[in-house]
Amino acid sequence: MYPSIHHTNLVPDVIEARAYQLEAVNEALSGSTMLVLPTAAGKTAVAWMTIAEKMRENIGSILLIAPTVALVNQHLNGINRALSLDNTIPITITGQDNVKKRSTMWPSSKLIIATPQVVRNDIVNEILDPKKFTLIIFDEAHHCIGKHAMAQVGKLYNSKIEKPLVLAMTASPGSSTGQVEEICRNLKLERIYLKSPNDPMLSRYLSNLEIQEIKVNVPEEIILLTNPLIIWQKGIVDRERRRGIYVMPGEINHIGLSNAIDRAKNAIKRGDKSAYTSISQIGTAMRLHHLINHMLCQGTAASKEFLLRLGEENTKKNVKNFMRDGRIQNLLEEIKQVNEIHSKVGAVRRLVRERLRRNSDSKIIVFASFRDTIKVLNDALNDLKDARPVKFIGQSNRTSGDGLKPKEQIEILNEFREGSANILISTSVGEEGLDIPTADLVIFYEPVSSETRTIQRRGRTGRQREGEVVVLIAEGTRDENSRAAALKREVNMHKVVRRVSRNLSLSNHIGKSKLNNFKVKLDEKFIYSSEFIRKEKALHEPKIIEYDETVIEKIDKSKNRIKLDKFRSYEQRGLDEFN
Repeated sequence: MYPSIHHTNLVPDVIEARAYQLEAVNEALSGSTMLVLPTAAGKTAVAWMTIAEKMRENIGSILLIAPTVALVNQHLNGINRALSLDNTIPITITGQDNVKKRSTMWPSSKLIIATPQVVRNDIVNEILDPKKFTLIIFDEAHHCIGKHAMAQVGKLYNSKIEKPLVLAMTASPGSSTGQVEEICRNLKLERIYLKSPNDPMLSRYLSNLEIQEIKVNVPEEIILLTNPLIIWQKGIVDRERRRGIYVMPGEINHIGLSNAIDRAKNAIKRGDKSAYTSISQIGTAMRLHHLINHMLCQGTAASKEFLLRLGEENTKKNVKNFMRDGRIQNLLEEIKQVNEIHSKVGAVRRLVRERLRRNSDSKIIVFASFRDTIKVLNDALNDLKDARPVKFIGQSNRTSGDGLKPKEQIEILNEFREGSANILISTSVGEEGLDIPTADLVIFYEPVSSETRTIQRRGRTGRQREGEVVVLIAEGTRDENSRAAALKREVNMHKVVRRVSRNLSLSNHIGKSKLNNFKVKLDEKFIYSSEFIRKEKALHEPKIIEYDETVIEKIDKSKNRIKLDKFRSYEQRGLDEFN
């Protein structure tokens, strides 16, 4: 039986006692903290213990914010399983609850789990007073930047309360100093608690995770279909380079095109009316860039869906002209007549078939960036033996077509957990927070350059047993650059977090222990949590195994030096002064 945490407000023997989690709780209760732990290391357990202690104090209310409805629902289930709150019933508040209903829900519980948009809107509209919360927990706190609702909630909360307490949880705060500093600034964080996967206190709790890269060739048919688009895009960019609008060296990329748009806009402000043409041309190059990457990295079916949707939904003149162009019309006719021919689809089929052949009870997650690809993969896997795929995508919007309502998302996740579906084919909506302990294979249909998304995707497997991650890379495409960029940023992330941590106001100050009300049940005996932490640390202290008593012989380091009288003296100015 593993050692377990006991507290007045916790269900006995539910939370396994881990020293690094208790340390994190101590920091979280001491001041506003960012908690950075690898996926599957138990950030949620830290939140449960922090909530339990704050509820014991019985001062104010507690708010837990999660970015999606599915994750809000998951947190509610976890809290109901782990916390024992006699007089408090946790509730959830999301966009599914209308404004009138929310105004009566906020005062009805002292423990609320909500999405950031409703929290922000209700604070701004004075339906909710943030002063009532003595603790706010931000799950997936890497969203607390820019104009994201989470960042706005953090600013509103800290501006209205005298002694705010924030717990910000994430596995991937970002690889740039500016991004991590912005999160800390928006939430007014005083400290960062960071543990890497290699930390001896943590590593034994993480399952082994095998990451494999599989390179696939882009079929010759796709290259032939794409070449006219590449020539077209190159012609546009070469003209804009001569005009000084496109200035980025090297291969054409999204950053270079975005920069060219900005330069064209600045030229218009300076009175250069010809820059209007440049904006139109660069816009065409952007659409071509998206289409080329669809063809080379995703496949023909996803490219067809992209073009059909572009033609149906956009009424802009330049988009209509783009769709009327003979090169686009020819491409559409060609790809309408063929089934999916990209090598990646076949690779996914082989990987899934082999996994299910070895173990028909396996659960598999396939991540792809585009909804069009999700549809293609679902069709491709449907006819495999023992395969029961389901699509998991975000809510519908103007540009992305049909989507899933929050209730439908929750139902699909439950199907996957319970086994009626065994393959989850997901867009980025499934990257964060999915707690699916038995998922043992994750396939990246394409690598993503963001280290945050890479870490989140990878964290969907190996949570309780050994897992495998496979990344598909189309040779000679942007896939190769994306994979290299993600690896570089991930390596840099921990360095950046430690650098920012050293500059925070209370980075090295904890003060009195906040863990006196937590006990650890160990071998049927109860010990104080501080004693448990000391014992765990002692186990991982470096030990001297043996003494090296080898006698080192003294080496004579004296050298035969040339006498100084053979050299010119410092004051000598010529041969006539040589002595």
